[in-house]
Amino acid sequence: MEPETRALLEAWRGRLGRELDAAIGFWARHSHDPEHGGFFSCLGRDGAVYDDVKYVWLQGRQVWVYARLYRTVPRFRRPDLLEAARAGGEFLLRCARLGPGSPKAAFALSRDGRPTKVQRSIFSECFCALGLDELGRATGEPRYRREARALLEAVVRWVREDPTELGRPLLAGATPHEPLAEPMMLLCLAEQLGAGAGAGGPLAELEGWSARRLLRHLQRDGSAVLENVSPDGKELPGCLGRQQNPGHAIEAGWFLLRFAQRQGDAALAAQAIEGFMVRPFQAGWDPEHGGLFAFQDADGLCPTQLEWNMKLWWPHAEAMVAFLMAYAHSREPALLRLFDQVAAYAFQRFRDPEHGEWFGYLARDGKVALTIKGGPFKGCFHVPRALHLCEEMLEKLLREPEREPLLAGRQ
Repeated sequence: MEPETRALLEAWRGRLGRELDAAIGFWARHSHDPEHGGFFSCLGRDGAVYDDVKYVWLQGRQVWVYARLYRTVPRFRRPDLLEAARAGGEFLLRCARLGPGSPKAAFALSRDGRPTKVQRSIFSECFCALGLDELGRATGEPRYRREARALLEAVVRWVREDPTELGRPLLAGATPHEPLAEPMMLLCLAEQLGAGAGAGGPLAELEGWSARRLLRHLQRDGSAVLENVSPDGKELPGCLGRQQNPGHAIEAGWFLLRFAQRQGDAALAAQAIEGFMVRPFQAGWDPEHGGLFAFQDADGLCPTQLEWNMKLWWPHAEAMVAFLMAYAHSREPALLRLFDQVAAYAFQRFRDPEHGEWFGYLARDGKVALTIKGGPFKGCFHVPRALHLCEEMLEKLLREPEREPLLAGRQ
């Protein structure tokens, strides 16, 4: 390893570690509800709670973060962190579902756990499963993982067989489509719940199915990742078909890369890096102000999303993970430069050295548009997960002996 490369990796390892400590400190100080369990996510810049609504998917995400850090990072093996994760998991088991025996979860709950809003989507259930499975691994209590598996089975049924339990009416004029987020989330869950289970079985089959479905979103001869495709994997007409979300493409890219590594499939790994990471990043990076656009139109038309040219926290966090993972896989210097580029932007623009955690929403020019640190969509997840994964990868890179870049094709 070149001395300048080692110096860069060591510098980022230190910065990322300190930032992870600051982020977890912010959520630990301000988000815990000692009365009812679970977490507040509507936090102002200084951590003050401005609304006590609890969002189910953010509860599951925070349980995952706490349990994963407790289980895998020695400095976070703290009883208070595990107990907060357990309180969050118990809150979900007690309150998240809409009724006894129903796998359907609410989207939002009152502070004491009464449902206030439901969505016709799979994501509350997905993140409950993600968090409960990791909590089961951290505590050694099988009941959490059993609940996670039951939720996953319901989600798979809704996505692959029958969505009517979600409450989605089949409208005559609606365009049937598959959003990228569904196979992406199933790939993530199959990896989480299947970790350590060995080869084969239904979770391995689900991983393969999810990866194949994700690849159908790589359209136009591999030049564009489209957010929505037809049920048989074709490009759709209109705004729905042209919609692109650079952050989703990049996050899906590192999910696919990890799957390819588990399969030993170097060709798929190369496709994940080039098609889902590099090209969406290059197309989505703002050449004037820097940062990734929230949405784009594949034909260069004006996107219809009002926030399309804002810079959001999570695509940048996911791009940090993706490019560092891609560099660790290939040792291509250009990928390390992309990691350094996006990490430098994120640390300059999103981080708050005074109070900890990141701002979530910037205007196109990079100025903070919303000073809140959390809300219905931003909680304790993308920032700490990215910082944790990157710190973990950097530590491994700095320990490993030098090796040659991987060749294309199956190894």
